[in-house]
Amino acid sequence: MNRQHKVNNDSLAVIALGGNSIISKGQRGTVQEQFENVRRTVRPVVELLKNGYNFIVTHGNGPQVGNLLLQNELAKAEVPETPLGMLDAMTCGSMGYMIEQCLQNEMIAQDVWRNVVTIPAQIIVDRHDPSMQNPTKPIGPFYTEEQAKKLIGEKGWLVKEDAGRGWRRFVASPYPIDIVEKEAIRHLLQEHYVLITGGGGGIPVAHGESGEITGVDCVIDKDLASMKLAIAVHARTLIIITGVPKVTINFGKPDERALDRMTLAQARHYYQEGHFPAGSMGPKMMAAIEFVQADPGNRVIITNEENLLAAVEGDQGTHIVAY
Repeated sequence: MNRQHKVNNDSLAVIALGGNSIISKGQRGTVQEQFENVRRTVRPVVELLKNGYNFIVTHGNGPQVGNLLLQNELAKAEVPETPLGMLDAMTCGSMGYMIEQCLQNEMIAQDVWRNVVTIPAQIIVDRHDPSMQNPTKPIGPFYTEEQAKKLIGEKGWLVKEDAGRGWRRFVASPYPIDIVEKEAIRHLLQEHYVLITGGGGGIPVAHGESGEITGVDCVIDKDLASMKLAIAVHARTLIIITGVPKVTINFGKPDERALDRMTLAQARHYYQEGHFPAGSMGPKMMAAIEFVQADPGNRVIITNEENLLAAVEGDQGTHIVAY
């Protein structure tokens, strides 16, 4: 296959796919369901490719890691348990394969071709990050209170109630500092590869006393990791795909308002006022603020997959810009 599309190197974007793009609400999350959802999601992404964009795709992995943790529990009497950091790596590969194949098939259908490759990226964190002592990220299946107390006693996990839905394990979510594979990622972008990397926030690692790299059992927020990745490769656009078409303030109140555009100052103001909860829009807005303040020429688009193309053209979504 030798169809090639000339890339506009000034149009490099990082597209962060949300959980709804891979497992829709109410689904069991079978492999067949996930493939169908990804096929739908990548159609507008390939349209962007045809329009001259080059991009990196990142993705969440919460439900998938949760399933693997449940497999750990059910099979622990027969096979050794797999640590969380390794589960992060496993989902980077398995989900990367799924997104990669769907992108390739959609490119064939739309008569455009670019090489696609998945890189399981190691993301450096600080072992002494205060968040390591304050687990805030819910992962895995829901438990009854009785099951939760047993897990606390047997494993020493932090297991607590999650928004009235049941009891879940909470793990640390430290801030991402750097990407080990960033030079390889930059090189492949120069060769016009489409990349899938940083999945699920990447694979958490830390430097030891002698500079060696070792895994850390935690979960990195995928929007913050996507922001760090976008800055590392000098992307101008960070697109965060979520379950809503636009960011809102005063959510759930009579004066709720959807926002078409925010300046950096406005985004900081709304964030400080508490409009964006930590469990939903908070990390996305934190990522947006840091990405735009890194370079006044950067922009962030937050929208859902249905409005992706229109949002890139400026007609939909919420746009966060410097001024």
